[in-house]
Amino acid sequence: MTSSFSRREFLGAAAGAGLIVLHPFSARAAANQAHLRVMETTDLHVHVFPYDYYSDRPVDTVGLARTAAHIGAVRAEATNSMLVDNGDFLQGNPMGDYIAYERGMKDGDLHPVIAAMNTLGFDASTLGNHEFNYGLDFLSKSLALANFPVVSSNVVKEMGAGPRDDTTLIPPYVILDRELTDGAGNTHQIKVGLIGFVPPQIMNWDRRHLEGNVNTRDIVETAKAYVPEMKEKGADIIIALSHSGIGSAEHSDGMENASVPLAAVDGIDALMTGHSHLVFPSPTYADYAAVDADKGLIHGKPAVMGGYWGSHLGVIDLMLEQSGGTWQVVTSAVETRPIYKRNEDRSITALVESVPMVLSAVTQEHDETLSYVRRAVGKTDAPLHSYFALVADDPSVQIVSIAQEWYVAQMLEGTEYEGLPILSAAAPFKAGGRGGPDYYTDVAVGDVAIKNVADLYLYPNTARAVLVSGQQVKDWLERSAGIFNQIEPGKPDQVLLNPSFPSYNFDVIDGVEYQIDLSQPSKFDTDGAVINPGANRIVNLSYNGAPLDMAAKFVIATNNYRAGGGGKFPGADGSTTILTAPDTNRDVIVRYIVEQGTISPSADANWTFAAMPGTSVLFDTGPKAAAYADKVQGVKIAPAGDGPDGFARFRIEL
Repeated sequence: MTSSFSRREFLGAAAGAGLIVLHPFSARAAANQAHLRVMETTDLHVHVFPYDYYSDRPVDTVGLARTAAHIGAVRAEATNSMLVDNGDFLQGNPMGDYIAYERGMKDGDLHPVIAAMNTLGFDASTLGNHEFNYGLDFLSKSLALANFPVVSSNVVKEMGAGPRDDTTLIPPYVILDRELTDGAGNTHQIKVGLIGFVPPQIMNWDRRHLEGNVNTRDIVETAKAYVPEMKEKGADIIIALSHSGIGSAEHSDGMENASVPLAAVDGIDALMTGHSHLVFPSPTYADYAAVDADKGLIHGKPAVMGGYWGSHLGVIDLMLEQSGGTWQVVTSAVETRPIYKRNEDRSITALVESVPMVLSAVTQEHDETLSYVRRAVGKTDAPLHSYFALVADDPSVQIVSIAQEWYVAQMLEGTEYEGLPILSAAAPFKAGGRGGPDYYTDVAVGDVAIKNVADLYLYPNTARAVLVSGQQVKDWLERSAGIFNQIEPGKPDQVLLNPSFPSYNFDVIDGVEYQIDLSQPSKFDTDGAVINPGANRIVNLSYNGAPLDMAAKFVIATNNYRAGGGGKFPGADGSTTILTAPDTNRDVIVRYIVEQGTISPSADANWTFAAMPGTSVLFDTGPKAAAYADKVQGVKIAPAGDGPDGFARFRIEL
């Protein structure tokens, strides 16, 4: 079932010269049984080369060229195989931005990630939410030369009475006719149905591109409509390409992470999942309802999530049996294959080497991207790093805030909003977490290049401004303060950060001064729902030296994701937007640095933790943070040994 012998041959060679051992399913399949391997990549985010464009150096932790070696091995171990992608392939690193903003996509142009996927012989893909970041025209041109079908069932150009009556943006599903070899060497025909899904939240996240052009439907309700249709058209097995995370087992309309209730839909045989940048099966999902985190089952059906940026290849092995003229799944196995391992001394060991033909497919664009990111736009006379961005006022976040405020002030000149106080909200994007101990902004004194601006601001968001009340400013900060665990006064070495709270939802607001009282519970849960209405973590909140007027009006400079409801922040649901800017936040930062020539970033400690005598907390950050610990403003930080997985641990005396 691979696309050609030559492709299988070179990928098999890439897997190494060792003895290839057939998977047990292939080895023991009977005459009426066949082993089908379905491989998944997900959340590639344009990572083809094993290269970190932000730090401008090769790395062993990313790259479809590395994942390709596993693809070759997996194909060689099985009688029948398919390869699919689960979305988020067009955006996410400077190569993606270079193609979108610098080179552009004309009719007939081949996008580099599509070129790499064509080389590997993908059978199909679905769309992820980031496919929409550059607009529908860019998306259409990028997909035009794909040698494989791309499907998505719940993005709709024209809505009918129900999903089956909709006109979808691209085909909702595909039924592939494939030849299957059984255990006796006989060939059979099989129809494999593939249906794709994307979070409905794209309508908020990319409102400027999508509003008035498309709409979305609920993932589970869409599946319930189309899966029976696929069965009617003869699909023997149906695989869901779910660019949606593994979350609650209880279905709610429009849910973002819907893979668990999706698995319960009758007729779906297996699920490819993604979006969350995690690995499944893994202990991460040990306590999730309807999920077997050891065997890789959701509602008893095989499911896999292959990490992100090419870090893992997801593999679902299906033992199929012919019965009554159709094929059915009788048993399954699930695994993921990593491209690297992290050693006890924090070093990285590559587990595979790049496949040269994949690198060759994008070499020109790789070289052009290097030139693009190395272009200097100004200078900084102080280091810009994010090692302590989650625990103290931080210069790498503040420079973003300053640039946003500078830009919005200009854009509001001559409008009814001119003269209103402008605040600015920004969050650290590269702050460790799932990205690992090296995933931090770190810009040295000297030239600031485009690669550094992309490092400061990871996503191609566009600038926005919202109009809010003083009370909404306070609640915005209360929502942000949910990243911290509640701390018991007088107790030493408590864990400070809630690992389930993403750093990109930790907004710092410049233009006001405030403290965070960690003895209080969080007012909001990690999803933005109010759980402690009387909680007040934000204390001593002031503007221009006076207590903040809760009824006063303020403008907050932010981005399209936040202004459109991303993160569910009070005062930011799309209805309060007063400025929809034409420029990306990165472009704003570049323009600001160009105008300043030399920037002098320094934190002003406009926010700190409220004092708690006799209390200390622990947090983990990158090992390189040690060089800056004694220079952090507003908080006393000291080393506290090694953290897990290559992180360094630090202590704060409150």
